[in-house]
Order: sequence, then C-alpha cells, then structure tokens
Amino acid sequence: MLSDITIGQFFPGNSLLHRLDPRTKIILLFFFLVAIFAVSSAASYALLSGLTLALMLVSRVPMRMMLRSVKPLWWIILFTFVIHLFSTPGEELAKVWIFTVTMEGLVQGFLICLRLVLLILLSSLLTFTTSPLKLTDAMERLLSPLRRFGVPAHELAMMMTIALRFVPTLIEETDRIMKAQQSRGADFSEGSIMKRLRALVPILVPLFLSAFRRADDLAMAMEARCYRGGEGRTQMKALQVTGIDYVAYGVSFALFAILAFLR
Repeated sequence: MLSDITIGQFFPGNSLLHRLDPRTKIILLFFFLVAIFAVSSAASYALLSGLTLALMLVSRVPMRMMLRSVKPLWWIILFTFVIHLFSTPGEELAKVWIFTVTMEGLVQGFLICLRLVLLILLSSLLTFTTSPLKLTDAMERLLSPLRRFGVPAHELAMMMTIALRFVPTLIEETDRIMKAQQSRGADFSEGSIMKRLRALVPILVPLFLSAFRRADDLAMAMEARCYRGGEGRTQMKALQVTGIDYVAYGVSFALFAILAFLR
C-alpha cells in the first residue's frame, strides 16, 4: 500500500533525538552506516541491532510507524536473502530442484538482510526526528566548505530537502488518483504485465501534471518572496551544538571503538 511508504515524513516531538543538532545526526548516521557494512562478527551485529532498537525507543516515534518504513522494501530484502541462500557455496542443508541450500548461504543471507533493515531504520530515524527546514540548514552548513570549489551548497541542500519533502505529497497524490480511477472501473491488479503497464498511464499522466503544477507554484511563491539563493541569507533559528551533541559524539565513538575491537 502507498500509505505504508514513510520516506520524508517528520514526526514532531521533544525526545533526545529531536533535540540533537541535525548536523550531529547526519554525521553520526554516516558513520553508523559505514559501520553496518564494515562489521562482520555476530557480536557486532547484536550491538548494532540493540543500539538501533534503543534509538527507536528514545526517539518516541511510534514503533508501528518505524516498521512501516521497512514494509515497502520487504520484497527487495526477501530477494536478497534468496539470492544468498542459493548462491553461497558451503555445507549443504537441502536441495531444491537444481539449487542447493547451504548453511553459509543461510547465515550470509540473514546478515545481509539485517544490514538492509538496520540501514532503513537508522535512515528513517533521521527524517522522523528532523524537520525539513533543519535538515536543509544542516546540509548547507556541512556542504559550505565546498563553496570555495564552486559548489552551490545552499542550492544543493535546498533541492535535496525539497525532493525529500515532496515524496509524501506525491505518494498521497498517487493514492488519490488511483482511488479515483478505481471508482471509474479501472483495474490495476489483473491481466498480463503489458495490460497492467498500460493501466498505469491514466495514473502517470495526471501525476506528472500535478507534480509540474506544484513545482511551478513553489517557484512562483519563492519569487514572490524575493528568494535569491543562499548568498547573504540569515536564519531565524541558528543551529547550535550543545552539550547533548558532545555526549552523543562521545558515546557514538566509544561504540565505534567497541565495534572495531569486535571486528
């Protein structure tokens, strides 16, 4: 269901994660994602899984909403597990037609799928606990050193945040169009693949028109407010690193040291 897609959604709150500086969250997320793909021992995976669960509880984001972020990608996770299950050589457990299930494939498939789930959950925590405006400011500040090389930091940050912000809007629009077409007798679940693809045309055309219309309205609104890019712009609420951020850095790098030792 389209309603299960939670990319780009923000859940207002006052938890510890909500109060962290968005730059801190982006930097630590980057290091945690690197750690997810760098570790290899069972103890390391157990530590990362426990940490992710603890962060989910600390964020006070409803657990149901967090798990919904994984649901749209379950088929990719399942496909990844099946590929590793049948393609990894090792001790044979069973034979399915011409395919062999091995113990090494079972373990490798489980660990790779666990990596994907942790990656999705940690990335979702960033958007759930950070407003789009703060996310834009944080990206701009992190990219600002690249300005000396001619990189438009403000424009890049704004484009990424606008794209992220409009994902839920476009999903909602798609769901509305699909329901309108189904009320007129359209069927998107039966027939051959080509028939289903042709049935998507009445959805894609109004969706693209709506997206272009929203983009034009946004551009006109920005021009009406005399928007001229990031040069000389100030912030009503400037980002500030506090004691909570230093504690988060200290705890996180201690965990990274433990993960490096366990590896």
